[in-house]
Amino acid sequence: MTSTSDTPVIVAQDLAKSYGKLHALDGVSFKVGAGRIVGLIGPNGAGKTTALKAILGLTPYDGRLSVLGHDPTRERDTLMHDVCFIADVAVLPKWLRVSQALDYVAGVHPRFDRTRAEGFLATTDIRMKSRVRELSKGMVTQLHLALILAIDARLLVLDEPTLGLDLLYRRQFYDTLLNDYFDKDRTIVLTTHQVEEIENLLTDVIFIRHGRIVLDSAVEDLGGRYQQLVCAPDQVERARALNPFYSREIFGRVALFYEGRPEADLAPLGELRTPTIADLFVAKMQMAPGAQGATP
Repeated sequence: MTSTSDTPVIVAQDLAKSYGKLHALDGVSFKVGAGRIVGLIGPNGAGKTTALKAILGLTPYDGRLSVLGHDPTRERDTLMHDVCFIADVAVLPKWLRVSQALDYVAGVHPRFDRTRAEGFLATTDIRMKSRVRELSKGMVTQLHLALILAIDARLLVLDEPTLGLDLLYRRQFYDTLLNDYFDKDRTIVLTTHQVEEIENLLTDVIFIRHGRIVLDSAVEDLGGRYQQLVCAPDQVERARALNPFYSREIFGRVALFYEGRPEADLAPLGELRTPTIADLFVAKMQMAPGAQGATP
């Protein structure tokens, strides 16, 4: 991946984690540079959450992992001074009052700015005396975001942070995150099922399937690496002869996906474009194992 820093924020080498016979992570290696917004994307059971837990020091693993220069397992207390994490909104106790949530974070995180958190909450309908059980799911997410925005952390890890929210709350969440939190000194790693909504935010993508990385790239490099060709029926056989790694039908026409194929070979056969991250994700997840382009 491209990095804005000489020292990567995360370096994973041959990460492996099994639950019985299930290989949640199977020799995963990747790097995340400073000042990047990285989408760790995969279907349910692909290994996304297990990878995040390893990064956060929440699960043991085989292989080597460095996060902000620390071993997450042995140096988790030190590491968490510079890391924030948002998981499913259900992690906040239902009986907790909003003011108590701020009290708790202020007591455990040395870089928490309570005034900033209160300032953000003042722009919402959330009241300090409200209990979590009295808040909508969107409001609980806003509370999470207020806590995160008030912490001066270098790495933010988000595991499906907007799951179950309506479009308005999802958009507000990401707009606030980018406008009020992200800068060149901070790094964000997130997982989500709403690929279409975040693909314009990402600087890098990591696709994971069955515990293995199938794509690891800066977004800016995808255009030079992947092509999507939409061709007329009379050109399909010629196009298939050029070994696409995935194809699908679109309103009577065929879309074929290629990796590393010269534009001059494809342009005469139809409409050529760079696939969206969402389309590329579907192609990578549905292609046959071992097919062309199956490995990064």
